[in-house]
Amino acid sequence: MTLPLPPADPSAIRRVAFLGTPEIAVPTLQALHSAGYEIPIAISGEDKRRGRGKEKSPTPVKAAALELDIPVGTEVAEMLAVHEENPIDLAVVVAFGQLIRLPALEAIPMVNIHFSDLPRWRGAAPVERALLEGDAETAIAIMSVVEGLDEGDVWAKTIVPITDDDTLFSLWESMSIDGAQLLIDTMNAGFTDPQPQVGETVYARKLKPKDGWLDWSRPARQLLRVIRVGRAWTMLGDDRFKIHDAEVVDATLPAGEIADLVVGTGDGGLRLITVQPAGKPRMDADAWANGAQPDGETFASELPDV
Repeated sequence: MTLPLPPADPSAIRRVAFLGTPEIAVPTLQALHSAGYEIPIAISGEDKRRGRGKEKSPTPVKAAALELDIPVGTEVAEMLAVHEENPIDLAVVVAFGQLIRLPALEAIPMVNIHFSDLPRWRGAAPVERALLEGDAETAIAIMSVVEGLDEGDVWAKTIVPITDDDTLFSLWESMSIDGAQLLIDTMNAGFTDPQPQVGETVYARKLKPKDGWLDWSRPARQLLRVIRVGRAWTMLGDDRFKIHDAEVVDATLPAGEIADLVVGTGDGGLRLITVQPAGKPRMDADAWANGAQPDGETFASELPDV
């Protein structure tokens, strides 16, 4: 089945629908608006409770769209209704979080900003998986949306080095801005000469709580990757203990043992910088240690039921 291609002539792109949900998608929506494209509708997720209160709040994309006076829907069918009334030239997808089915794919040309060097890390958590695996680089790709998961041809791509200082959030911030610019550049040039994906396909499954578990028998450098993704946790006694920042140091401590803010690992040690004990806000590790006096204690070695 042949799906409609995005226009090769830049002047043929005037009305652009947007599909996205989290903060990483917002810069692209704003860039499209700033570039003067008419955005007849943005499709995003449902309002949800995002804190401890009872009030529901909109997704970051919905909030940004409303600020720009862009109509917002939650169902792809709403975009199709707008298209039937006045044709949409292109739909742009960024971290939408929902599968887009054939009726929409057959009606409107669609492109997606995907944050990986396709076909490596197709799927829900490409930046997270690149960090966890210690990849030296990733990429931003402008690709066609097809029925298969991230299988479309690539219209443009830029390589992104991953440095030792990068975290998930620093990469998201920079890649969201660079991805928006790459899309605008591609639209200005017109969609020509798509390239099929080449290489080994690797899937980036969504992270689960156990992916943030710190197994102290592993080398310190591997554990630091988990911390850089931002969901690292362990157990101190019966309480969950989060680690937000640390650095690799030379150490010969037993795995999991704490001494002078250094935790022993399977190879080397991790010096704690920012931590979050159960029931408390994140804090400097030295402030925590001054009160908790953890020297000689040991973080848990076995993953609890999660």
